[in-house]
Amino acid sequence: MFKMLPAGLQEEAKKNEFLLDYIHMLPMDEVGIPEYYPELNRGLGDLKDPNLIYPVGEQTYIHIFADQTDSRDYYIAIEPGMTLDMDSLMEALEDRLVDYVDELDDLDGAQTDRGQVLRNILAKACIVVDAKDLKSQRKKNEKKAAARLPVSKAEMASLRYQLIRDKEGMGVMEPLILDPYIEDISCSGLGSLFLEHKIFKSLKTNISFGSLDELDTFVIQLSEKIGKPVTYRNPIVDAVLPDGSRINLVFGADVSKRGSNFTIRKFSAEPLSMIELVEFGGLTYEMAAYFSLAMLHGMNMFIAGETASGKTTLMNAVTVFLHPNSKIVSIEDTPELQVPHPNWIREVIRGKAGDDSSSSVTMFDLLRAALRQRPNEIIIGEIRGEEGAIAFQAMQTGHACMATFHAASVEKLIQRLTGSPINIPKTYIDNLNLVVIQSLVRLPNGKDGRRILSINEIVGYDSATDSFSYIEVFHWNPVDDSYEFTGYMNSYLLEEVIAFKLGLPPHRKREIYKELSRRATILRKLKDQGVTGFYDLFKVISQASRQGIF
Repeated sequence: MFKMLPAGLQEEAKKNEFLLDYIHMLPMDEVGIPEYYPELNRGLGDLKDPNLIYPVGEQTYIHIFADQTDSRDYYIAIEPGMTLDMDSLMEALEDRLVDYVDELDDLDGAQTDRGQVLRNILAKACIVVDAKDLKSQRKKNEKKAAARLPVSKAEMASLRYQLIRDKEGMGVMEPLILDPYIEDISCSGLGSLFLEHKIFKSLKTNISFGSLDELDTFVIQLSEKIGKPVTYRNPIVDAVLPDGSRINLVFGADVSKRGSNFTIRKFSAEPLSMIELVEFGGLTYEMAAYFSLAMLHGMNMFIAGETASGKTTLMNAVTVFLHPNSKIVSIEDTPELQVPHPNWIREVIRGKAGDDSSSSVTMFDLLRAALRQRPNEIIIGEIRGEEGAIAFQAMQTGHACMATFHAASVEKLIQRLTGSPINIPKTYIDNLNLVVIQSLVRLPNGKDGRRILSINEIVGYDSATDSFSYIEVFHWNPVDDSYEFTGYMNSYLLEEVIAFKLGLPPHRKREIYKELSRRATILRKLKDQGVTGFYDLFKVISQASRQGIF
């Protein structure tokens, strides 16, 4: 079997024998020999029947292969010990850990110290013996309860991995948390966990819960690890994991009929940059240049769309176009935004929605406080209620605002803003300059993709006809997945607002389109030079801004 493997997989199997043990278990007639990829690329998403293995972390691999009987393919986490009977050994080890509880209690909570102490305890609690002597040693051990637990070399490595994974990490979900290609992790109750993969889209895992008690226990332990325990009185929890991922927990079969459930929305350590979004087809360089002009000159913008349409991803990317010296205040219910500016105040609400306790701090409270902090830009994670009215008051007093919003069109957005519970007066709506409609769509090639459907400029409100006027400056064409600059030579903001701020007289206001084209060319050249990362792009734009180039 080893000789049949690709060279890359052979090298990995030499380093980690459990990988070869897993491959031996595969029904090769059905699955075939997997390929090995040290890193994935988006082109692999075109594979009709994927069968590949890639590494995650230092001791874990992921195997993705096709299921011909289902719309979802398999996602298998390959971990040390998965081919061994480790349950009884883990139980025996747990019994011995009680003898070292004082050592654990003395820790100061530092992650590195705790992991090292666990390894030291494992070395004291277990002894590695030759495989041929293992059976006899265990028989002797049964008569001496206090004796060290005899294990093989492979079992010791597996115990070390599982102990750290379960006590320090996220348990059986640790490989999923470590996997940088996963966007969403979903447990819908009893059964398997489901994933949304950046490349292979919807997948099903080998991680499952067979009983309500097992699932409830896992959810309770998970909530305690993140410091927000669920109870029957408080069965719903929103929190943030140590890596910044957002988690929602619902506990108990009385409120979730298929059993407790949870959803984790993962966020990359470094957000996608505007150039990367363009290269993925989410928008064009002209649209990016348009955003750069709008953000630099204090335009107020709402990014609207459904859940998981890419609103926050786009808002993160747009922040690089804010002036490098700007003071930015962000307000969120759970921290998701990533802003590259050093003068960034990041504020998060305390307490849950509807919490009337005196200790709670709402988004309304934080937004009201932000107005006293002299920010150049206020970024609101999502507008849902009364904080919307404060946001429009901020716009009226000259504070630039940016926010996400749940709405499928400009009309629906205005309806929600002017209706209960936000209740913005219709005459205030023109303080909002831009509305971006973002959506998850089906592309002409049959795949799903996130696209900006339109960029719209709010012009004003006509009280006589009780109607709003707006201009669609960019439009996505679903037929060929292209964009039309419908506002070319007809943009209200570019010609009447931004051109004036740039000092262009009325008879030269259409020169603003040349400036937009110049900025688009600069962004293309940055891409050609390899400046595509989020923070790298901000650094270059900051330097260009200082020199008056951008």
